[in-house]
Amino acid sequence: MKDVAPHDRPREKLERLGASALGDNELLALVLGSGSRDRDVLDVSNTVLEQRGGLYGLTRSTAADLRAISGVGAARAAQVLAAVELGRRTLMRTHGDRPRLNTPRQLASHLLPQHGSRPVEQFGIVLLDTKHRLIQIRLVSSGSLDSTVAHPREVFRDAIAGRAAAIVLFHNHPSGDPRPSGDDVALTARLVEAGQVIGIDVLDHLILADQRYYSFAEAGQLPRADG
Repeated sequence: MKDVAPHDRPREKLERLGASALGDNELLALVLGSGSRDRDVLDVSNTVLEQRGGLYGLTRSTAADLRAISGVGAARAAQVLAAVELGRRTLMRTHGDRPRLNTPRQLASHLLPQHGSRPVEQFGIVLLDTKHRLIQIRLVSSGSLDSTVAHPREVFRDAIAGRAAAIVLFHNHPSGDPRPSGDDVALTARLVEAGQVIGIDVLDHLILADQRYYSFAEAGQLPRADG
């Protein structure tokens, strides 16, 4: 960054004015730490933002996506992904907080910051007590959603271990479209039926996509084993 005045370099600027005064490229430059042999760190950070579609694109990027960019190796890709994950987690509630999640909107507000914009499909469950207070959120599988990776055995093993009275299913659609597929509908019916047999209610299945969601319960589409 020889062409940037010393007091305007990202680190010095942050110390002088605070993190909020930095542009996206400057914040990313601090995460990257250094440039490459022939490019300074601001140049690399600008390239990353351009090729990945800005900060939003970073939330949907994988390590392989980032390593494909000139000047970003495995270590720098890991640093960026770690920073993105820290940002997600700051939007979540504190560890000791046990909110009551009674409605699909409340559930979606809790889940979307952490799980709505993942670049790969993940399936998980929200464990609730008898008053619908949060016990824990558990990821069951990562990858394409099918009957194998979201088998009732895996889903309810975690629910039983967590002593949940009820659960909410959730998974994300990396496509950005939260509408359920035929496989989503079939899997929901299967897990609702299994929950009735085991004695753990399946209250809903939320499909997350960026800042949108689809709720089977809200849409009146939550199946019941008896009909």
